[in-house]
Amino acid sequence: MSTTASVSTHILDTSVGRPAEGVAVQLAARSGREAEWQALGGSATDADGRCKDLPALPEGITHVRLDFAVEPYFLKKQADAQQDAPANRDSGTGVFFPEVAITFAVVPGEHYHVPLLLNPFGYSVYRGS
Repeated sequence: MSTTASVSTHILDTSVGRPAEGVAVQLAARSGREAEWQALGGSATDADGRCKDLPALPEGITHVRLDFAVEPYFLKKQADAQQDAPANRDSGTGVFFPEVAITFAVVPGEHYHVPLLLNPFGYSVYRGS
């Protein structure tokens, strides 16, 4: 049995029913509830909304945090929509959720796939397979 846990993720933009491409994802971990977070690195979602190259977790990790920088994704989506239909410009000035941080507990030897279901005004996560 492995002495480390592993993590993967993907993002589905439920407002359009498609993967969210180009979202930066940072991975951090800690070895205990009171321990300091250790930044491990990151990746960005590909055309399928998946991060296939997240860093490996060190031994002894008990908690993991995935930080999704969703604001640039939504701003690009808004800009593309405005370019396609300038008469329908939204007067909104930003993104409701500029980032999403998901923290979860892990145990050695387990794999954790944590998908993010995302839309402009809400999100949901779950432990996938």
